[in-house]
Amino acid sequence: MKRIAFIFARGGSKGLPGKNLKPLMGKPLIEYAVECALKSDFIHEVYVSTEDDDIRRIALKLGVKVIDRPMYLASDTSAEWLSWQHAIKWVFNLGNKFDEFVSLPVTSPLRSVEDVNDAIKMRETSNADICIAITPASRSPYFNMVKKIEGNYVELVNPPRSDVHRRQDAPCIYDITTSVYVSTPNYILNSMGLFDGKVASIEVPKERAIDIDDIYDFMLAQYILEESYAKK
Repeated sequence: MKRIAFIFARGGSKGLPGKNLKPLMGKPLIEYAVECALKSDFIHEVYVSTEDDDIRRIALKLGVKVIDRPMYLASDTSAEWLSWQHAIKWVFNLGNKFDEFVSLPVTSPLRSVEDVNDAIKMRETSNADICIAITPASRSPYFNMVKKIEGNYVELVNPPRSDVHRRQDAPCIYDITTSVYVSTPNYILNSMGLFDGKVASIEVPKERAIDIDDIYDFMLAQYILEESYAKK
């Protein structure tokens, strides 16, 4: 089975401008995703999809291939799923057929190679269409998440349950992380989104599930890495 890892890296970002190239512990953020992909024995090729010249130069310097992402797929409002479809078609048009698609978002630099490998194995053993990574959520829609309604009032996102009086009583809820996504080209090309088919998951701890969206996420990732290096 041939697997290709894809790293989707736009040049722009509203939450943290230039974040995909922002140095984290001396390395541009994108380098963490590329290194992780190259270390996995399950992955055979790595592509970076971007519209940005600086990202393109770094990707080529790191020894991976580059997909020219059109500008209409590189805006803040572009659907990531459409970029996935574009990348698959790009590779197919090169005559390069493959069996499994692995997306490693740049914004999750703390993922481990084991997380990637576990997601690959989980999708295959569970016969799922796609495997995502999840982590325990800090809040629960059954207990302490509310939405605003008319008159400046709020109500629970989900209707209150008579058996839920404490956070510990609520069903276990998970956040989707951006650590890793594993699917097949066929599923992505013929579906509209993640949950159109059978979705499996792997659970990753919070310290590896950080998704860098703003400067505070970035600072937390840097702190965790500093602490990790200090213990070695």
